[in-house]
Amino acid sequence: MMNLPTREQAGVLIVSVSGRIDHTASEEFTNSLEPLLDRCVQGEPPVLLDFAGVDYISSAGLRVLMMASRRAKAQQGIFAIAALQPLVQEVFAISRFNLIVPCYVSVDTACKVLGA
Repeated sequence: MMNLPTREQAGVLIVSVSGRIDHTASEEFTNSLEPLLDRCVQGEPPVLLDFAGVDYISSAGLRVLMMASRRAKAQQGIFAIAALQPLVQEVFAISRFNLIVPCYVSVDTACKVLGA
């Protein structure tokens, strides 16, 4: 399983994601997100992926995020991403992914918006 350390800040569950999220890692990423998505429901803390350590994401990785976002919406949970590196930000912009999942400049900014 991919190691996804979590911490709470301002009532937001922050999940540190790092490395490359490509075709090889996408299944592992899906499985690691599963227990976090179980908790991403109405009335529970928002789930924020801290992408500061992610240097690459492929379409397979984007698909994982899209499914996660759909599931969170269906459960009326809040799911967002913060601190995209320039290259990852570019991929998000080109694929218009930033319109699907809320993206924040930094974890602190996201916590101010999403936090209780």
